Amino acid sequence: MFRLFRRTDTAATVATALIAAAATLALTAPASAAPAGAPGFLNGTDLPAHPSSPWYAGEITKGLPETETFCLDGVLPTAGSWHRAFGTEYDTGAVQISVRSASPAAAAKLAGALERKVAACAADWLRTTPGGTASWQDYGTLPVEEGAHVYGVHTSIPESEPGVHLYGIGRDGSTVTVVKWGQMGDLSQAPVAPFRKTTTKAVDKLNP
Repeated sequence: MFRLFRRTDTAATVATALIAAAATLALTAPASAAPAGAPGFLNGTDLPAHPSSPWYAGEITKGLPETETFCLDGVLPTAGSWHRAFGTEYDTGAVQISVRSASPAAAAKLAGALERKVAACAADWLRTTPGGTASWQDYGTLPVEEGAHVYGVHTSIPESEPGVHLYGIGRDGSTVTVVKWGQMGDLSQAPVAPFRKTTTKAVDKLNP
């Protein structure tokens, strides 16, 4: 694992990205059938089980989430994109974003860009967050369809709760998906093994 640390005496005045993301999650009743043309999406039961709450799934919605997804800002295209948000009764949330690209080659390029963005996220976040600390972990690849990759990112600022995020990025033909899971905590508390299964399911469901 690669760890990046930076500390200063300046008090941080911003909340963690996890808090901001959790605040935007809409908890809904079970969603209706997927809209025509949408890729297949995860259900709440496909996510790592929360010890004290069920998962609530939002509607499958065309376009990107209204709030940019931490570590993925500026990479995902609006055209061809769909998303679904998930939440619990506590501080744990998730979102899946899938993109139908123009070709398998375009999809492979997008998947590569997403992987590079997530791998650089901790260092990029530190450059703009005085007093922050961050670390990341490459949890390796998965043998599903054209492949998938799982990463973890941890961020923390003084006088605030730390946030931990898992990312699963995969591709099936010309369709790319990324699943982001997050909660308060650090990488030692992340459900890596169950999330690897979640990522595999996400890619398997893209083009049923």
